[in-house]
Amino acid sequence: MPGTTEHPLDDDRIPPNQVLAHLGVMALVSVVLGIVVAGLAIPFAGVLGFAARDISDSMSSLPESLETKPLAQASRIVAKDGTPIATLYDENRVNVPLTQVAPVMREAIISIEDYRFYQHGAIDLKGTLRALVTNSAAGGTVQGGSSITQQMVKLTLLSQAKTKAEQKAAVEQSVARKIKELRYAIAFEEEHSKDWILERYLNLAYFGDGVYGIQAAARHYFSTDAKRLTLGQAAMLAGLVKNPVGYDPTKNPNKAFDRRNIVLERMAQLHAIPLGTAKAEAKKSLGLDITANRNGCMFSRAPFFCDYVVNYLLKDPALGATTEERKALLQSGGLTIKTTLDPRFQDAADEAVQRYVYPTDNAVGATALVVPGSGDVRAMAQSRPMGLDSGRGESMINYSVPKDLGGSLGFQPGSTFKAFVLAAAIRQGIPLTTAFNAPQNLTTNLADFANCPNRGNFTGTHTWGNATGEHPGRYNVYSGTAASVNTFYIQLEMKTGVCEPWKLANELGLSVPVRDRQPSFVLGAPLASPLQVAEAYATFAARGVHCKSRPVTSLRDSNNNIVKTYPKECSQVLPSAVADAVNNVLEGVLKPGGTANGLYVGQPTAGKTGTTNESMATWFTGYTPNLAMSSMIAGVNDAGHPQSLNGHSIGGRYIGNGSGASTTGPIWTAAMSVIEQWLPDLTFQVPSSTDIKGLLIPIPSVYGMSPDQAQKTLEDAGFNVSIAGGQVDSSYPQGTVAYTSPGSGNTTGSGDLITIYISDGTPYVKPKPTHTRPPKKAGGTPTTKPTGGGKPKPGQ
Repeated sequence: MPGTTEHPLDDDRIPPNQVLAHLGVMALVSVVLGIVVAGLAIPFAGVLGFAARDISDSMSSLPESLETKPLAQASRIVAKDGTPIATLYDENRVNVPLTQVAPVMREAIISIEDYRFYQHGAIDLKGTLRALVTNSAAGGTVQGGSSITQQMVKLTLLSQAKTKAEQKAAVEQSVARKIKELRYAIAFEEEHSKDWILERYLNLAYFGDGVYGIQAAARHYFSTDAKRLTLGQAAMLAGLVKNPVGYDPTKNPNKAFDRRNIVLERMAQLHAIPLGTAKAEAKKSLGLDITANRNGCMFSRAPFFCDYVVNYLLKDPALGATTEERKALLQSGGLTIKTTLDPRFQDAADEAVQRYVYPTDNAVGATALVVPGSGDVRAMAQSRPMGLDSGRGESMINYSVPKDLGGSLGFQPGSTFKAFVLAAAIRQGIPLTTAFNAPQNLTTNLADFANCPNRGNFTGTHTWGNATGEHPGRYNVYSGTAASVNTFYIQLEMKTGVCEPWKLANELGLSVPVRDRQPSFVLGAPLASPLQVAEAYATFAARGVHCKSRPVTSLRDSNNNIVKTYPKECSQVLPSAVADAVNNVLEGVLKPGGTANGLYVGQPTAGKTGTTNESMATWFTGYTPNLAMSSMIAGVNDAGHPQSLNGHSIGGRYIGNGSGASTTGPIWTAAMSVIEQWLPDLTFQVPSSTDIKGLLIPIPSVYGMSPDQAQKTLEDAGFNVSIAGGQVDSSYPQGTVAYTSPGSGNTTGSGDLITIYISDGTPYVKPKPTHTRPPKKAGGTPTTKPTGGGKPKPGQ
């Protein structure tokens, strides 16, 4: 590689003509000598008179040693399996012990920076005298005479400077700074070994292009570790510390090449390596293998999950008294942040969202996946990439989370909120067989919706309407939920009141303000995020156990010591029987007659669609016993304001009339179709018919049982039982059960009345028909008429 070649100065030769030409320099040398002789305690007597005493006074005012605070290190965010997600740092540094630095790297840095490092004390006297004289002769800074220990002191003062004034003082060209460095250098040499000093120096040093410390430099420039550096790599890195900007190989490769060869030549002069080896190595290219610096979530494989993690931790007071303190810890604490993310789930979610919503669409798609029973957030994806270029559809808003965690204000979730009224109704003991006539439009007096106690009554009237395609008719809780009939649920909310569903939604992780505690609650008038809705529905899957969403499980420091753990935060919010019944009802949404029929992916699944007025947002939240996933597509215009999805092309599909099932459901299906292979095959717990009124359950067969045994079997199944008087024809033994009404195998509500009929032991014989010949009519034909037969039994 072309370029000029420098030759290291001979440290043992100081031109006498420079000394003679600059007698004034000797006075300063005398000061240094005096300080050294006195151990930096009392200057050499008589040297420069008052000037020496002034320096002595300033030295006495300095602390005896410099506190070395932990070096700023990059923090890593990793997935649940330990794979990296992102790196956070102010200074891109990863500390390593000296034993993890290649010996050739140690030789290279000592050769070029302080070749007698292991022989001298805190100050290299020859080097200091040479530098003072040479720089004075040149009228500026030409050579550095500082030992590695002195340089380490300077870097320590600079890294620990908190103000601009302290930063300026750490690098100013003055005798006072040199004196201060000498004072601290001697203290370091007294308190620490040479290896400790060299290790700290290698971890402190700036190697250019945004990397600090030898490990980060090795990773950045050569994609290797400090312990595996080769001779040529070590020589180039050692040459950088003198001028990390000027010799930056990514910007000035020729200068970096020449500087590397100077280091190789110096190593040969000092017999650290053979001359032939140095010459051979000097002919080789730099051999860069750059690993890009990727600081922050924007470069993450899961950028918005990463952003969620950072915002989650910034709210934790255990990590610092202020947000700034917490941010400093995350960016300089060298933490390993272990998260709950599963990369496989993340990839599936990313692909699904990006398939059905494009970045530049006038809509945003978002989804969040939460594990029931732990709250672990497995993935988080959205259609708009993280970035600042709005023309490319980029955004810094995380649409999957609420605003306080870096998200938007949220979007109306539509009929997904019916699940909270459903759960409240079941908990209040309202039978699932409860039925209402549900017209296309229903006008109600708002005073008929009970508010929370002592909170006043709602006033006025309102007319509610069903969505297009919902047919008026009589519905029970099962069919009204499956078809998502608005006017049915308005009447159900009139029975539950508004207060309990509102409270329940907040207990399950939603943040529904008091102003939204209105009769319109049941139709999803409040704003919500996919993460909040997924967390709430995960509670149903966990049989009523609500767990707060959790993206982080532990923090470890650079020595792998636990800093903090984040255990799951769970509590039983709903009775398990109530949650089981909710699951039982919501399974019908994905079956024939349900609004999400066809979205079923092969495992037991429950869920709920949601569509707002004019399809401003469409939702589908589906869950298995071990994973809840809430997906959303919301219309957003160029100004960032909500708009209808109808009449727009979203993900290459024209949306004529958006719905939770047809518009957003495909995102859920695409992701879950991949993810289900990693989920254990579990089933929802069968609801308790003795606890849940009106639960639709099959009537067990009791034919041939004794009446007492049959009655117990039916009551254990959750039915009320009546035994009819008398006996009926039956082939079952006399006195046993002939049949029931409704009959075995039929489905009816728990608590319904089942009537038992007792056999008389004689099979029923169909009577033979008798024929009569009526008089013939003109042109007519004879007719036949069956007549009854068999004896009627009492109670039949």
